[in-house]
Amino acid sequence: MKLSTKEKSRLKEKYGEWAIVTGASSGIGLELATQLADAGFNLIIHGRNLEKLKEVEMQLSANSNIAIKLVAADVSEQEGVEKIIQISQGVNIGLLIVSAGYGTSGNFIESSLHTEINMLKVNCEALLSLTHFFSQQFVSQKRGGIVLMSSMVAFQGVPYSANYAATKAYVQTLAEGLAIELKPFGVDVLAAAPGPVKSGFSQRANMQMSMSLKPSEVGVPILKALGRKTTVLPGLLTKILVYSLRTLPRWAKVKVMEKVMGGMTAHQRQ
Repeated sequence: MKLSTKEKSRLKEKYGEWAIVTGASSGIGLELATQLADAGFNLIIHGRNLEKLKEVEMQLSANSNIAIKLVAADVSEQEGVEKIIQISQGVNIGLLIVSAGYGTSGNFIESSLHTEINMLKVNCEALLSLTHFFSQQFVSQKRGGIVLMSSMVAFQGVPYSANYAATKAYVQTLAEGLAIELKPFGVDVLAAAPGPVKSGFSQRANMQMSMSLKPSEVGVPILKALGRKTTVLPGLLTKILVYSLRTLPRWAKVKVMEKVMGGMTAHQRQ
């Protein structure tokens, strides 16, 4: 799936020459970076592994004539966030995509507290810090776009993935509020809430997913929704899963998610 020429022009005209993509070395982050490179955006791409980032840089440079800056950093540490901000100094950033994040699963009481807190730092604290800094910059320049990576699990509690779902509920709520606050200043905010996506996420979260989307199925819908919606449910599978739950009361949604996530994590409890 590719952006149309019209969409590429709209994005460039509205958000400028440079974009930042965190978590760009794999999954949805890589797909969004690829689409933006194809649209002619210069990129600051972030990931934890420098070698993987260099591979991504080669891949993007082979298909487009753009400038690329690499940031290898762990955003669970404040130094990692500051590294991204520092490399953006003097660069006309118009678009921020916060895709870095990971999940955990299984019985909460059996999980590592360190891992759960670290996930909170990556999924919420780092996202908050970057969003706050670039929101101020975008308001000052009277234009900008922000994409925050939510999830379909953000809309109700999720047994066996309780803390991960809670981090995404935070992201979803933050994006919805900021979309209203920042709109008068020419800044668009979008919560992207995909369903399960085939990437390194499931392996790190120790989940076994029978159905999943490809990153290529969600990248274009996310970018097309920016500036037009507050929340996007990218991909047909996402829409089916979310809409099928919409008519249920919240307690019933939680029970459904207990069965869904229970199936994905049953191997952990055998």
